[in-house]
Amino acid sequence: MTRTIALAGKGGTGKTTLAVCLIRYLVEERGGSVLAIDADPAMNLPSGLGMAVEQTVGQLREDLRELVQAAGAMSATALPAGMSKQEYLDYQVRRALVEGERVDLLAMGRPEGPGCYCAANQMLRFIVDRLSSNYDYVVIDNEAGMEHLSRRTTRDVDRLVLVSDPTQRGIAAAREMARMATQLDIRVGKVYLVINRLRDALPKPLADAVAQTGLDLLATVPEDPSMAEFEIPGRPLLQLPTDTPLYQTVRQMAQKLLEPS
Repeated sequence: MTRTIALAGKGGTGKTTLAVCLIRYLVEERGGSVLAIDADPAMNLPSGLGMAVEQTVGQLREDLRELVQAAGAMSATALPAGMSKQEYLDYQVRRALVEGERVDLLAMGRPEGPGCYCAANQMLRFIVDRLSSNYDYVVIDNEAGMEHLSRRTTRDVDRLVLVSDPTQRGIAAAREMARMATQLDIRVGKVYLVINRLRDALPKPLADAVAQTGLDLLATVPEDPSMAEFEIPGRPLLQLPTDTPLYQTVRQMAQKLLEPS
C-alpha cells in the first residue's frame, strides 16, 4: 500500500531540503519505489534531486484548456483522433513524468490562470492518484498554501509535516497551515511539526509557542554548515554525506513517520 508524506511550510524554511533527504532515505534504506511530486510553483525539488523537468502538469492543463477553447466549449475535436480529454491528459502526464534511477519526479508547476479549471483539475487528481498507487512511497513538496493538495494532487495524505524555521513567525505560520489542513478536501492521517535550522537547543519562548500549536514536534533539525558546499554551487542534495547531522536527523524523522498508525 502506498504511503504518502507531504511537507509544507512558508518560503525559506528548508522544507525542500528535508524532502530530498527523506526521499534519499526511502530509496536507499527502505528500498522502495518513490514518486516525488513538486507541488511548489518555485520548483526547487528537481534541482535538489539533480533531475531536469521539461514539462509540468500546469503546462499540460493550460494546453488542454487552449485546445478545447480552440474547437469550442465542450468539444473534443481539437484532441487527437479517438482520444477523450481524460485519455489525452493521462497520456501527457505520463510523458511529463521524469524517470530517474532511484526516484521518479512529477512537477505540478504554476497555478491556474484566469478562468475555470474545475474539470481539468478533477481529471488531474484522478490521474495523479492512479499514478501514485504504483509506488511504495509518494513524497510531496508543497507550497505554504497547500492548494495543490486540495485541488490538483491527491485526496489522501498519511503524514503531513509542517516545517518552520526557529522563529515565532514561522511557528505561527505552521499553526495556520495545520488549521487550514482540516478545511481541505483531503484526508490527513497525522500532522507533525518540524523546527529546522536550529543552532542550539530550542529556546523557551519558541518551545512555548510550539506547545501552543497543539502539534506533535517530530524533530528539531540542526543547522548544518556542510549545506553551503551544496547550496552555493547548486550541487544536488542527494549527494549530501549520510553522516551529516542534517541527514541523520531526517533519518530519525523518517523512521517515526513510517511507524504504524
